[in-house]
Amino acid sequence: MTDQLIDQSVVDAENARREIDLRRDYDSLGERLDRRGISIDTIKDKVAAFHVAVPSWGVGTGGTRFARFPGKGEPRDIFDKLEDCAVINQLTRATPNVSLHIPWDKADPNRLKQSAARFGLGFDAMNSNTFSDAKGQPLSYKFGSLSHTDAATRQQAIDHNLECIEIGKVLGSKALTVWIGDGSNFPGQADFTRQFERYLEAMKVIYADLPEDWRLFTEHKMYEPAFYSTVVQDWGTNYIIATELGDKAFCLVDLGHHAPNVNIEMIVARLIQFGKLGGFHFNDSKYGDDDLDAGSIDPYRLFLVFNELVSAEERRAKGFNPAHMLDQSHNVTDPIESLILSAAEVQRNYANALLVDRKALAGFQDANDALAATQTLKTAFRTDVEPILAMARLEKNGAVDPIATYRAAGYRARVAEIRPEVAPGSSGIV
Repeated sequence: MTDQLIDQSVVDAENARREIDLRRDYDSLGERLDRRGISIDTIKDKVAAFHVAVPSWGVGTGGTRFARFPGKGEPRDIFDKLEDCAVINQLTRATPNVSLHIPWDKADPNRLKQSAARFGLGFDAMNSNTFSDAKGQPLSYKFGSLSHTDAATRQQAIDHNLECIEIGKVLGSKALTVWIGDGSNFPGQADFTRQFERYLEAMKVIYADLPEDWRLFTEHKMYEPAFYSTVVQDWGTNYIIATELGDKAFCLVDLGHHAPNVNIEMIVARLIQFGKLGGFHFNDSKYGDDDLDAGSIDPYRLFLVFNELVSAEERRAKGFNPAHMLDQSHNVTDPIESLILSAAEVQRNYANALLVDRKALAGFQDANDALAATQTLKTAFRTDVEPILAMARLEKNGAVDPIATYRAAGYRARVAEIRPEVAPGSSGIV
């Protein structure tokens, strides 16, 4: 038995109000899918087994680069964050693992492991932080970390990543994600070639210390906090890094880390094809790296990404084993509610992608029938799979309607009485 922060009687009462209608909707959808040769129970079982990790930092209120406006009941530390993550998983049954960010979440690893186990949670990839200076840090990352011109600063960044690996070993993590903000703001500020050489040299030291059963994820980002150039600016550079480092190195794709209108689903296909897709940070964007809720701006793009993932899954692409995580900043919503909806949105697009008639699609592609091919995708995308998601949750003692149940339970008001109110700050980074 694991502890539950929302009384199961509240979940059961909310589910009882909706179960009859849900079963009717599920049966109706099942009949329609059956006419298309699709078993709704098979789709439901796959969706129920599909999980996405929650970022520890996501349960705190985010902000802009100019200000942060904390909400009520803000988590005070990593142990409060784990409680909030446990609530998300209790209601969705889709987020059993938490991804930690060091040093933000630094604590006794054994205590962390015990606290997570209390709620039936595990740990996803470890995330290092060399894009900001930690309190008491002897050398600054203002002008870079793993690519810094100063060898001592590079070594400090290397040591920090090695520390993350050691913490992860205790926690049961199996991956390290490295994202750096290194780059330049002015032409001529940095030598592109020497800067990248220093980065690769430092990453090779980290890679050499990686346990045999771990993976190393490197993350590209076209801009911010460096605005003229970044060291790992696109998927091509990221692919070079993963290839240079070795078989345990893979590319992580954050949906917000690309220029507007970039064909992300094609990038995903390329990385799958050459065995270097490590996983995803799911979010959405309008203008840049906005870290908005997954599927909130361009749900069709998210579906097209999952179309490539399901295609690889069904053809059993070699080495295909992507990690899935949300990476969002919640400025005007309750972070728990946003993460609940985003977890469901990821599952929704996975379910929709499973509905694609792949045999028909391949035929239309071979015949160069562009209209029929795109309509095949649209047919799957337009199918309302909410009954499948809700039934998967119900059968795992989750909530048919997670948001309504969360609000009915009054969790936010309850923790707000315990956790002191946080004063607004000038920094938007949580």
